Amino acid sequence: MKSAFPARWLAAVLFPFVVTAGGVATAPALPPSAIVVGFVGGFVHHNDEGHREVQLADELRRDYRSGVDVEVFANHAAQAHSRILSLLDGDRNGSLSGAEKSRARIVLYGHSWGASEVVATARALEKDRIPVLLTIQVDSVRKPGENDSLIPANVAEAINFFQVDGLLHGRRQILASDPARTQILGNFQSSYKTKKINTESYPWYARLFMGPHIQIEADPGVWDRVELLIRSKLGPIT
Repeated sequence: MKSAFPARWLAAVLFPFVVTAGGVATAPALPPSAIVVGFVGGFVHHNDEGHREVQLADELRRDYRSGVDVEVFANHAAQAHSRILSLLDGDRNGSLSGAEKSRARIVLYGHSWGASEVVATARALEKDRIPVLLTIQVDSVRKPGENDSLIPANVAEAINFFQVDGLLHGRRQILASDPARTQILGNFQSSYKTKKINTESYPWYARLFMGPHIQIEADPGVWDRVELLIRSKLGPIT
């Protein structure tokens, strides 16, 4: 005689529990309540503590010990995109449901080529129909094949910090592809003609050829604003 309790009902009762190799039923890991992804510029390693992008990530991890995932990547949008999808996949079934996508709370920030990757990552997430809370670009330099000036419509808020004093300088203006859906918080210029920032930790050739470009990366005034914006999306420390 067939069971009066169809297998699909049994699966529904047991879900969302997962049986491990040891035979113990456990609930799948919950996705983080917020995801913060930073991108370093140029050919900088993702864990180079000499750069403010990495230092900021360390500070956020120390303060938000649970519920917030903070990661830094070299300027490779594809790697960051894959990692974000993995973090959002709470039931680990290899695909994202509408609910998993709608719960996403993502902040992206970066400097130089890393800022270009911020927009590229947001654009990849737009194709997946995943929202982004905030994008932050610091002296954004467009990577070949990318468009770092037009913010995709899945981004709620975007902001741009730049300088134009040196041989290598950032994009002056970012625009929303859909102003009804994306608020551009501003395009804010810094000048280092008279304002000097300590960049002694950088290589001599960077100081010689990219002076203002690395000064804005090391400028505590700029990064205090970046940090404040990110923390405003993460909420109080618990």
